[in-house]
Amino acid sequence: MLLDHTTKGVPPHAVAGRRAIGDMGWNLLQEHFDLPACVLRRSAIENNLGWMQSLVNDQGALFSPHGKTTMSPELFDMQLKAGAWAITLATAHQVRVARAFGLKRIFYANQLTGRPFIDFIIDALRTDDRFEFIFLVDDAQNVQDIERAARAAGLAKGRLQVLVELGYPGGRCGCRSVDEALALAARVVASPVIDLIGIEGFEGYLHAPDEASLERKVRDFLQAMISLTRQCHDKGFFAPGQTLFSVGGSAFYDLVFNEAGTMGALPPGCKVLTRSGCYLTHDAGMYRNFFEQIKRRNPEIGHRDKGLMDALEIWGYVLSRPEPGRLIVNVGKRDLSPDELPVAHTAVRFRSGDGSNRPEALVGHQAVALNDQHCHIECPADSPLVPGDAVIFGASHPCLTFDKWRNIFLRDDDYNIVGAVSTWF
Repeated sequence: MLLDHTTKGVPPHAVAGRRAIGDMGWNLLQEHFDLPACVLRRSAIENNLGWMQSLVNDQGALFSPHGKTTMSPELFDMQLKAGAWAITLATAHQVRVARAFGLKRIFYANQLTGRPFIDFIIDALRTDDRFEFIFLVDDAQNVQDIERAARAAGLAKGRLQVLVELGYPGGRCGCRSVDEALALAARVVASPVIDLIGIEGFEGYLHAPDEASLERKVRDFLQAMISLTRQCHDKGFFAPGQTLFSVGGSAFYDLVFNEAGTMGALPPGCKVLTRSGCYLTHDAGMYRNFFEQIKRRNPEIGHRDKGLMDALEIWGYVLSRPEPGRLIVNVGKRDLSPDELPVAHTAVRFRSGDGSNRPEALVGHQAVALNDQHCHIECPADSPLVPGDAVIFGASHPCLTFDKWRNIFLRDDDYNIVGAVSTWF
């Protein structure tokens, strides 16, 4: 796939295949780019890949990172090569993209609904013996619909593998009680075409007024999931082979390991499968705060090695200095997540006049508002930045930054562009 000036963030007059990007000699400090541009620090990505996979391995767990964060086949490949068991996805489109790029094991953290998508999955399982697709159920009617389509297609028993999802009142999907989930599990066990292979839940939407209360809520939910898993095991509901206990997004995976990893907590043959996605790039806001909480709760996890590093950068030009204490930068909601304001952490003084173009840490420069294409920054009256200089931002919630870019560059620690990844939202 060729990249040219019609792709946002690509240097003017450039025409290059993505695989040749590292040979182009581009450097961010030499102002080879129109800005805004989105880049990933390669060293931080490599650190985060190794950090999380090492943690999961040491816990004796499985890892299926959530692909919705990046929707990047190149990054999926890095994660699988680092040891990920599968890639997690959440929509029909995401699964179709993953299949188009050859993924063979997908954990679908959602209910399988809609005739076109059900037929697509059943056909893929019927025609590709190497393809594994694990998904969630929380409704008996949905189970019946899937059964009907599978039987009509002649799909063999065992190819459809499901986890019953346990939720909580006010949450997202999932059975609202252990008893309801047990009844659904019994229904799945009676199916002639579907195998029950585990229990799943998502703790990320639990809310509480303070950190301690939230931790208690998460632990209580995990204990309910463990109880459900043990009861299903004792009733002989799980299909032969490995059983999955899947929970843990990007905020509470330490609590999952603590609760489920306790000796005897889970039945024999049951493996924890965690699904963090935002770990790969980390961020400068929401997930940085979550990681600080992990450090407080579990220092032995939070302080492992170098920890997670913010890998995602959005570069923009200073457009205007309309007031002594205000800068306007050409980065907005169309370039990075609006969930929380970005962090303006570094500047490059392209107009400094000395030719050095060296990154400088920004102190006292705070983003205070985002428009579609503009970021408002409050700055000290003596800030040296002028129009034409660059500001480097860290984003909060990487999921809603990746979807703004079809191409994201990889840079080394000398700001040389050494590669690129594509996104498919």
